[in-house]
Amino acid sequence: MRRIPVALLMLLVVLWAPVLSAAQQAAPTAPVTLSREQMEAFLLNAKILRMRSAGGGITNTQRATLSDGALTHDASVQTIDQRTAVFKPQTGPPEFNFTDSYRFNIAGYRVALLLGLENVPMSVERRVNGKPAAVTWWIDDVMMDERVRIKKPVPSPDSSRTAMQIHVQRVFDELIQNRDRNLGNTIWTTDWKMWMIDHTRAFRTGPDLLNPKLLERIERTLLEKIKALTLETVSEAAGSSLTRFEIQALLRRRDAIVKLFEAKIAERGETAVLYTLPR
Repeated sequence: MRRIPVALLMLLVVLWAPVLSAAQQAAPTAPVTLSREQMEAFLLNAKILRMRSAGGGITNTQRATLSDGALTHDASVQTIDQRTAVFKPQTGPPEFNFTDSYRFNIAGYRVALLLGLENVPMSVERRVNGKPAAVTWWIDDVMMDERVRIKKPVPSPDSSRTAMQIHVQRVFDELIQNRDRNLGNTIWTTDWKMWMIDHTRAFRTGPDLLNPKLLERIERTLLEKIKALTLETVSEAAGSSLTRFEIQALLRRRDAIVKLFEAKIAERGETAVLYTLPR
């Protein structure tokens, strides 16, 4: 076998190096799977490399890139914590005892866990630039938000499952009394999983449901877990992210939701009201 001249070998290396480099950069990386404990530790302790505006919204949400040396991932950072006696929105009636707070993002995640929901991103409390903040896992593989899905309909591979997820959202929003479920706060990933984000204007203290007419169906397990909520379990899960008064209001809304669906089941039958969402 002839030996390749050194000069020719060096030339081949120079010519192929950019191609190899491009291929390495384009090579897909395996998705990182973290336990809940690992993800929480990352959000709490990873170094913030840079921050920039997350775009959209009015709460000055920041997008941060975090790294612990082994993993680099983004998170949203919200520090808003405002209270006012009367808030006058651009549309609709004024709201009394208005609160817009980062801590409700944390509460939303923790209440979702109690309910067995896996479509509210993890959110932890951490000080960022000297301020207490909600640091929330940035959702990967986003396909579109609800605004795009409605404006430019994209055929779902499973329209029944998509509808089931929307029913889950409606129940969850009534339970936490979310007054800001705008179309940008519902996002869909490429696997057609709905994610509910940004709950800073939730957990109001009113006992009444905002729009009970939208509550048509409910997932079986979700109904059972809502029934099982107690002052003690919610208090333990929420920690300092909710006040006792906010938890008591949530439980009163829970009672209203259960009463509403029990009446629907009695009238229409379980099959018409209850369903099981495929995981």
